[in-house]
Amino acid sequence: MKHMAWLVGLCLGGAPLGLLAQLSPPIAGAASAGIPSGTGPGVHSPNSPFAPLPQRTDVLAWSLLSDVKTKLVNKRVLPQYPAAVQALHGKVQRVQGFMMPLDPGEKQTHFLLTSVPLTCSFCTPGGPESMVEVKTKIPVKYGLEPVVVEGKLAVLPDDAYGLYYRIEAGAQVK
Repeated sequence: MKHMAWLVGLCLGGAPLGLLAQLSPPIAGAASAGIPSGTGPGVHSPNSPFAPLPQRTDVLAWSLLSDVKTKLVNKRVLPQYPAAVQALHGKVQRVQGFMMPLDPGEKQTHFLLTSVPLTCSFCTPGGPESMVEVKTKIPVKYGLEPVVVEGKLAVLPDDAYGLYYRIEAGAQVK
């Protein structure tokens, strides 16, 4: 049985199953800085084998998208967007990020775009302000390198899945 767990672990990314169940440590000093767990644009680990997102002036900055406060309304945590973020609603925007597939397969038409690369295929890399749901008509090939998508951005005030942003009719751009 011990050998079977090791074999399954290798198939799931090279680590024994016991290691896959471990959680990442919290960001040092985050709690004392008033940052609740599971919020923020995510942290790009210095140990990541992937380079951080390259600087681009033709895409929305994750610092703008992650500038969201939350408010408890009828036992639900809802986003409270600043005016600069609300002004993006319904407009065509470009967002750069790392692809997080939602379905199996090499090509994706529905995925999450995240501000930092995934460190675990079962974990989200940050809070809901660190990702954008993307729906495209033309499939986008999955890869580990950053992609840029363009489409109509929806700023979501009360999404059933807890998402803050969605791009509809998106397309990959260079």
